[in-house]
Amino acid sequence: MAGPKTTQATLRRTLTFRDLVVYGLLFIAPMAPVGVFGTLDAKSHGAVALVYLVATVAMAFTAYSYAQMVRVAPRAGSVFTYARVGLGEGPGFIAGWMAMLDYLLIPAVAYLFSGIAMEELVPSVDRWVWTAIAVVVTTGLNLWGVRAAALVGFLVLAMEIAVLLVFVAAALVELAAHGAQRDWLSPLTGQSGFTISAVFGAVSVAVLSYLGFDAIASFAEETLDDGDGKGGKASNTSKGGGAGAPAVGGGAPAGKGSGWRSAAGPARVSRAVLTCLAVAGFLFIVQTYLAALLSPTSSSELAADPAAQGGAFYSAVDSSVGTWLHDLVAVSKAIGAAFAALAGQAAAGRLLFAMARDRRLPGVVAKVNAHSGVPRRALLSAAVVTLVAAVWAARRDDGLDRLVSVVDVGALTAFALLHASVIGWFWVRKRAEVPSVLRHVLVPLVGMGIVIAVIVEASSTAQLIGAIWLGVGFMVLAAQWRGRAAGGTGGAGGTSGTAGPSSGPGDPGAGAR
Repeated sequence: MAGPKTTQATLRRTLTFRDLVVYGLLFIAPMAPVGVFGTLDAKSHGAVALVYLVATVAMAFTAYSYAQMVRVAPRAGSVFTYARVGLGEGPGFIAGWMAMLDYLLIPAVAYLFSGIAMEELVPSVDRWVWTAIAVVVTTGLNLWGVRAAALVGFLVLAMEIAVLLVFVAAALVELAAHGAQRDWLSPLTGQSGFTISAVFGAVSVAVLSYLGFDAIASFAEETLDDGDGKGGKASNTSKGGGAGAPAVGGGAPAGKGSGWRSAAGPARVSRAVLTCLAVAGFLFIVQTYLAALLSPTSSSELAADPAAQGGAFYSAVDSSVGTWLHDLVAVSKAIGAAFAALAGQAAAGRLLFAMARDRRLPGVVAKVNAHSGVPRRALLSAAVVTLVAAVWAARRDDGLDRLVSVVDVGALTAFALLHASVIGWFWVRKRAEVPSVLRHVLVPLVGMGIVIAVIVEASSTAQLIGAIWLGVGFMVLAAQWRGRAAGGTGGAGGTSGTAGPSSGPGDPGAGAR
C-alpha cells in the first residue's frame, strides 16, 4: 500500500522564481485596494494610505517568519506544516484549521471584487452572476495544471500592472491640473475623527490585501530546486538537519524525490515571499494615496453609506479623470480579482491536500491527478466552499465588509502560531547551529504582538466567528486524538512514505532529537 500512496501524494516540481512571484502578486493583486478602498477610507477616517503603510510594516515581520520556516520545511501546507515542525501535532492542526478559514474564504472575497467590477461595467447583470462565472472559469484553469495557470496568470499580471501605471499617470495629471479634493496629507493623517484605534481597526481589513505572499509558501513542494535544473546546495547542514528538515513534514524519504534536500528551492520561495510583500506594499500606498486625493466623497460620508463603499474607488476615478479610466480600471479589476482568486484557490487546495495527506482531513482529498499533477479533489472541495461564500456575500449589501473581516481573523491566528513556530524550532528545540535572539526570538515576538493587536481591533462579528471556528477546531482535534488512542496505533499513519504524524514534527524523534 505504501507505494501507490506515495505516488498519489507527490506534487510535481515545475515552478520557477518568476512563477512564484507571479502567483504571489496575482493572489495579492496589484490593484487589490480598489475593492476595499471605500471600506478602509471609512474605517480609518480618511487615513487610508497610512493604513497600508502600517499593514506593510506589520506583514513584514510575518513575511520574515515565513522565509525562516520555509527553509526548515519546504512542504505543501504552509503554516500547517510549519506549526507541526516548531510546536507539535496539536498546534500544527490548529494553525492549519485557522488558515483554512482564510484560504477557503479569501478567494471568495476576490471573486466578489470581480463581480463588483463587472457590475460597474454591466449594471443590468447582478454581481452574484458575474461572481459565479468567475469561480467556474478559474476553477477550470486550476484543474488544467499549476504551470499552465502560472503562464496565464503572468499575462494577467502584466495587464494589471500596465493599467495601474495608466491610473497613476492620469491621477498625477489631474492633480497637477485641478488640485486635490482633500488635504494633501489627509491620506496619511486622516480627516475629522481620526484615531490610532481606527487605523488599527482598518489594518485588520487591509491585511487581507497582503495574504497572497503567505500562499506562495504552499507551493514550496512544487518549486524547482534551481533555475537551470542542475540541483542545489544540500540543506541538511544545520544541527541535526539531515534528519530534521526533510522528514519533518512527513515528506519524501532521504535520497528520494528530486531536489527534496536542495536548499535552492526553499531559498527561492523565501525570496519570492519577501519580494512580493515589498512590491505590493509600495503599489498599495501609492494608489490609495492618489485615490483618496481624487475622491469627491469624504470618509464620513462613506461611513454613513456602506453600500457605496465597494464602488468608492471607481467613483473617485470617474468623477476626476473620466469614464474611460473608470472602465479600464473596472475591466482590469474584474479580470485581476478573478485570477487572484485562482491563485488563492490553488493555495487552498494545497492546504487541504497537505492536511489530508497527514490524516488530518479525509484521505480522499489527498489525491493527485496523474495527468495534470494537481490535487484535483482538494481543488474542487475548495471551489465549492468558495462559490457558496462568494455568492452569499454578493447578494448582500454588507457582504463585502462581513466577509473580509471574518477572513482576516483566521489568517491572523495562523500567523501568530507561525511566529511561535519560529521560536519553537530555532530557540526552544535548538535546530540551528547558532540561534539568533534577533531573528528567532525578537522578530517573531514583535510580529506576534502586532498580529494580536490587529485581532483585538477586528470587528466583534469577526472575533466571534473566529472564536467559534477555533472552538470547532479544538473539538475536531480532540475527536482525532480519541480515535487514535482507541486505535492503539499512536498515529493515523502517513500517506507520503513516512511513518506518519506520530513520527512527524510533533514527535521529537522525527526532527528535534
